[in-house]
Amino acid sequence: MHFHILTLFPDMVMEGLNTSITGRAMKNGHISIEATNIRDFAGNKHGHVDDYPYGGGAGMVMQPGPVYDAYQHVKEQINKRKGIDKKEEACSKNIEQFVENKTDEKKRPRVVYMTPQGKVFNQSIAEKLSKEEDLILLCGHYEGIDERVLEMIVTDNLSIGDYVLTGGELPAMVVIDAVSRLVPGVLNNDVSAEFETFHDNLLEYPQYTRPEEFMGKKVPEVLLSGHHKNIEAWRKEQSIARTKEYRPDLWEKALKEDVDE
Repeated sequence: MHFHILTLFPDMVMEGLNTSITGRAMKNGHISIEATNIRDFAGNKHGHVDDYPYGGGAGMVMQPGPVYDAYQHVKEQINKRKGIDKKEEACSKNIEQFVENKTDEKKRPRVVYMTPQGKVFNQSIAEKLSKEEDLILLCGHYEGIDERVLEMIVTDNLSIGDYVLTGGELPAMVVIDAVSRLVPGVLNNDVSAEFETFHDNLLEYPQYTRPEEFMGKKVPEVLLSGHHKNIEAWRKEQSIARTKEYRPDLWEKALKEDVDE
């Protein structure tokens, strides 16, 4: 799977994603992550990509041109890798004509704009996004991005929670981390992605490792029994109990889905 990040701070996202599981997955070729600096498409020697908002108000707004050109650059790279002959190439510099003459929507890459106005990201969305071959994540900054270019290129609006951050870089990293671990080969044990927190809308059961006793606290006997059926039953009971206690909203959702099925 290929992740493409449109950002003003490429070093920020790449330094974080080049470590741990995502870093190892890139090294092993299971995923690729590239960050495109929107400033490279500023069109001016100072690299300015923002301006004052029409109608007044605090802060600055990212201009549509650099964002659109950065998107076009990434899209061209995707098409080149896939060997696609872009029918819209002749009008790539004419925004109005591009809108009127869009090619087959299925050939457009999926573009996720990280915004607090988007749908709240969850495991179900992560699973759907993990099926994509290419995923572009657009990171806003300042007071946001000119609405016109968002209407032209964005396919999904996502939020990681009901709070405001200084930019979309951290949310983009969260999405990539959650999605990439669902890509085959990324985790050492692919089964773990199927049976961890949020599987069937349940929180994960408690985990234990050596030593068997720590400061007077012992590992539950059932986990030492070697009886796999009993262990699975215990884990399911613990998942249900934890979900009821910590996330009653998820428990209600789990019950509803059981009824619907």
